[in-house]
Amino acid sequence: MSSTETPAAEPEPSTFTLTGTFALTEGAVRDGLGGCEGSGGYDDITEGTAVTVYDAAGTVVATGQLGDSTLSSGTCTFEVAVEDVPRGQDFYKVEISHRGTVQLSGDEAEAGQFGASLG
Repeated sequence: MSSTETPAAEPEPSTFTLTGTFALTEGAVRDGLGGCEGSGGYDDITEGTAVTVYDAAGTVVATGQLGDSTLSSGTCTFEVAVEDVPRGQDFYKVEISHRGTVQLSGDEAEAGQFGASLG
């Protein structure tokens, strides 16, 4: 390579990891393992609960699960990290368990700005 040539830019990955948090504000209890989970009508919310990411057309594009949780002031907050989400959508919808979707823009999703709560 001569001194006037510049190396080719690395191509941007075609996928990203959607990150953020999910907070359960009612029915949160300690799980006995150092984290927390939902109880009563929220017993489907726990570490490992399914997280589904949809594109603008409503097609499932990635799946993951709720990660580590912490209980503070009666709220159970879970880490969310869903890998291999395809880039380039105007918006995404994210669903925790069967609790309905939360919409965020493509820019918000790629910037790790997912945040939702239940309760």
